[in-house]
Amino acid sequence: MDYLLKTEPSEYSFADLQRDKTTEWDGVHNPVALKNLREMKPGDRLIIYETGERKSAVGNATVVSVDASNPKNPRVKIKAGESLNPITLAEIKSNKIFADSPLVRQGRLSVVPLTTAQYKLLAGR
Repeated sequence: MDYLLKTEPSEYSFADLQRDKTTEWDGVHNPVALKNLREMKPGDRLIIYETGERKSAVGNATVVSVDASNPKNPRVKIKAGESLNPITLAEIKSNKIFADSPLVRQGRLSVVPLTTAQYKLLAGR
């Protein structure tokens, strides 16, 4: 499965993830976003999206491990991938493959499932 993870770059940017190489994805409180984290599996592909002024998909990553034994605080370890040519939220919203996406319909959702086509578009593949 593929997912998009939102982060506020002033708190933890994609550049921070690249520097750290791996991190535990935390700070998620929304029940739907937590459900999405619990459903992740090692090897799942991720797009990292920076909120704030940037509002763009900026990099990719991979799920390394998932411990969902505490449903209110799943521990998902991710590994940094490559920087992407940024794709803005405006560009995402204008693309019909995102018409039914929670990324567009539920703007505050911080962990969003992606279809393979959505992932490939954001990853530039």
